[in-house]
Amino acid sequence: MNIYPAIDIQGGHCVRLKQGLANESTRYFEDPAEPAREFAAAGSAWIHVVDLDGAFDGEPKNLEALKRIAATGLKIEFGGGLRTLENVRAVLDAGATRAIVGTKAAHDDAFVAELVKTFGGEKIAVGIDAKDGFVAVKGWVDVTTRRATELAGTAARLGVQTIIYTDIATDGMLKGPNFPALEEMLKSTSADIIASGGVSRREDIIRIRELAGKYANLDGAIVGKALYEKRVELPDLLAIAR
Repeated sequence: MNIYPAIDIQGGHCVRLKQGLANESTRYFEDPAEPAREFAAAGSAWIHVVDLDGAFDGEPKNLEALKRIAATGLKIEFGGGLRTLENVRAVLDAGATRAIVGTKAAHDDAFVAELVKTFGGEKIAVGIDAKDGFVAVKGWVDVTTRRATELAGTAARLGVQTIIYTDIATDGMLKGPNFPALEEMLKSTSADIIASGGVSRREDIIRIRELAGKYANLDGAIVGKALYEKRVELPDLLAIAR
């Protein structure tokens, strides 16, 4: 199982949002490459990066920061405003290992199929952000009528190998993941699932690790605010995951 330390970029800085609200941000580092170097030194292989400016504006805005993070040697999954083929190509060229598409994927299955055909299913992840079971888009501003589990199943059939599932209600709240919703998501698709939102203590990772023993497609978990607030230590989480 993998642990994905999270870096959210806003205005070129490393921040964390509360429930995805742009005006509810806390700045942790001036340069996003700084925590990336710390995560690499702690033994992480992967990092999860979100361009918040891109998510709200509809196109990537922090490619220079991505390049600096890529220089650490970490494998990177990168999302935020990737709504064209050119956007995805740009982030892969800038050093991302795989690109995360969310808003466009929720509305356009043909776009997802085109990305898989062009770049390969291993290079594309679909980010599914759910509120009460329905897909939320545009930086979580709008909630669609599409069920998160239906999108997950469709993405897998189109050849997507990875889905990043975020429960909005738990994200940044440090109250623990929504385990029933996560288990429902795992049952709905053959794609690998990365759980995101709510991890606040080592026991959450222990429980996710136990769930991974039950579901082979549970790839790992994203940890953000809990790391920055020193509620958990990355080497400990990596040891649990192994």
